[in-house]
Amino acid sequence: MLFRSERIVSHGQASPKDFWYDQAEHEWVVLLRGAAKLEVSGTIVNLGPGDAVDLPAGCRHRVEWTTSEEPTIWLAVFYG
Repeated sequence: MLFRSERIVSHGQASPKDFWYDQAEHEWVVLLRGAAKLEVSGTIVNLGPGDAVDLPAGCRHRVEWTTSEEPTIWLAVFYG
């Protein structure tokens, strides 16, 4: 199984209202700093430092909000 990791830094960004990620890979993401809200299959998930979420391949999700008070730093690991 191959893994790919990505460091993501957000500064108050959010996905456009009509945009959804729907990817072929599984994604595990942990928030390292800041705060964010993800919309996952119609449910809002609040994330703070240390919170993680596992998104199976094909799971529709989007970034609803990230704080503009400080950088929001994510670590995303893609697999499968």
